[in-house]
Amino acid sequence: MDILKRIQDLKEMRNAVILAHNYQVPEVQDIADHLGDSLGLSITASNTDAEVIVFCGVDFMAESAKILSPKKTVILPHSEAKCPMAAMCTPKMIREMKEKYPEAKVVGYVNSSAECKAEMDLCCTSANAVKVVASLEASQVIFVPDRNLGQYVQRFMPEKEIILWPGFCPTHQGITPDQVNGIKNEHPDAVFLAHPECRPDVIDIADFVGSTQGMVDFVSDTVSNEIIVGTELDMTYRLRKEAPDKTFYHLPMAVCPTMKMISLESIALSLENMTPTIELSPEIIEKASIPLERMTQIGR
Repeated sequence: MDILKRIQDLKEMRNAVILAHNYQVPEVQDIADHLGDSLGLSITASNTDAEVIVFCGVDFMAESAKILSPKKTVILPHSEAKCPMAAMCTPKMIREMKEKYPEAKVVGYVNSSAECKAEMDLCCTSANAVKVVASLEASQVIFVPDRNLGQYVQRFMPEKEIILWPGFCPTHQGITPDQVNGIKNEHPDAVFLAHPECRPDVIDIADFVGSTQGMVDFVSDTVSNEIIVGTELDMTYRLRKEAPDKTFYHLPMAVCPTMKMISLESIALSLENMTPTIELSPEIIEKASIPLERMTQIGR
């Protein structure tokens, strides 16, 4: 049987919805019911009638979907699709940091485990990190786990002390000014879009800084016809579909290996076997939902 039909038949049989992050391979993006950023997808899933959520992304994304939809079955099609940045932070480390800075509030990027979210005061996305930190009266903020996003937030709030965590996204950390300038030299009319997970020296040379959804919005509005995309390379596939009249250039080295673990075959197998599922304790779901819900009240 054709694998696309097999997935469609299984999806209907399981009453499932397929979510795909913007960094997934093109064929996975194409079969998704919803395509977008991690939190937006989780919120979308919580509002559907589907009983099963197939999350084509990495572990923390599927966990966020489970937190927001605890009664639904959440499947991550590949058990080893784990975010290396999320693994750079543990609940014990956060508790130790809170003891060191007792007056500080903890703001955590959604790119973190459910157990870490349970230790946070507020969650944020790359789109609303500045807004979330600004909402706090505290003058000290422990920002976990992405130091680059924390440094980006600090640019807008010199009055606050952002206590940075030593974590980072290896894919975005690997993007350098030399790589970007090399493409800029070849395409001098192109504008450069950078994700806030990029290093500060890359942010400095960007024409626009934003989340993946922010990039989608930017390309639909800009008059620029040539665009250099400073994030995971398959974001370019999504942007080409959104703006087929524009020319996009990606950074060939900007690849997230764990995002590429999910395939059409793994999606079909996961729907057939209903595994691997995301399992979280009721206590973790209850505690982790608090910073997520507080964030959604603040908005994007």
